[in-house]
Amino acid sequence: MSVLDRMLGFVGLERRTASADPYWSNFAALRGGAITPRSAESVSAVYACVSAISETIASLPLILFRRTEDDGRERAKDHPLYRVLHEAPNPQQTALEFRELMQASVLLRGNAFAEIVRGYDGQARALLPLHADRVQVLKLDGGRLGYDVHDDRGQRRRLLQEEIFHLRHRSADGVLGVSPIAAAREVVELAIAEREHGTATFRNGTKATGVLRFPGKLSVQQREAIAQSWSSQHAGAHNHGRTPILEEGVDYTPVSMTLEDAEWIGARAFSVEEICRLFRVPPTVVGDLRHGNYSNSVEMARQFATLTLRRYLTMWEQAIGRCLLTEAGRRIYFAEHSVEGLLRGDSLTRAQFYERAIADGWMSADEVRRLENLPARMPGV
Repeated sequence: MSVLDRMLGFVGLERRTASADPYWSNFAALRGGAITPRSAESVSAVYACVSAISETIASLPLILFRRTEDDGRERAKDHPLYRVLHEAPNPQQTALEFRELMQASVLLRGNAFAEIVRGYDGQARALLPLHADRVQVLKLDGGRLGYDVHDDRGQRRRLLQEEIFHLRHRSADGVLGVSPIAAAREVVELAIAEREHGTATFRNGTKATGVLRFPGKLSVQQREAIAQSWSSQHAGAHNHGRTPILEEGVDYTPVSMTLEDAEWIGARAFSVEEICRLFRVPPTVVGDLRHGNYSNSVEMARQFATLTLRRYLTMWEQAIGRCLLTEAGRRIYFAEHSVEGLLRGDSLTRAQFYERAIADGWMSADEVRRLENLPARMPGV
């Protein structure tokens, strides 16, 4: 590091490298192209998968615990971070709104960023979300990361690694996450193409496709006039079924292909399965009930919690420890989601489970009632 760089660092400034940062360039290339988060969300299966994951995670209780001397734990309600995670991370958002926004950004853009506002004691007092498209990640000297944040007016300010709460999807370099829609862009492109094909087919009419044969040669003006006249009278769903009237030896030869012949409906259904496969979401969770029934729907819901959500829940919990707690704090405090409600079976299964737990002595009746959101029993009952 040069003397000038040290002086700039001493006063709180850093100097950019002359060349473009390769991490940001690679990330921009991944996010570029025809598919954007907005266009991907226009596909109902993508929107449903993102909503199912982000809404479920945001609605789960996220609790900050304190380790106790007897290897137990208790809620750390007196810690400033408890309120940030459980109630309101900033004056504009509830905890659910903030976590839903951040999780959706991870799924659609591969990364989610929030600025950490710390108090006089160094503890996190607020989290301010940053739009992922306006954050540029840089690799600074010493392996630390810098974050250039651009506002609406084009102004740039740099935040350091200790000032950013950063969530990543699976990363290729450990710096920037890659979203499922960026990693498998062609799957979403195909779904959009199939949707646009169906839209165009119904807009132009599914039966009025054919060839007009004229006995003589037409001029350019005649071709344009006939095409415009035919389109106005027979194209579009509102003209479907109208009988064309031809004269002067004109012959109409239909060459239309029905949606069933093109297997368009089957292709649309398969696109839903492929998108669900990208996000590892059981199709029944997003409303595709073709393979769902009473016996497997409950099990698929449990698989959604154990296989789909587990990775993101762990991502949140470990990022909280890494970004929002000090090294000393991590030895005492930890964050954890309460997922018992998602893992519950039907009433009969829960009753049998609780019966064995009480009979074996490792749960009491009051603990069972607490899990079922019931008040404790009255004394003597």
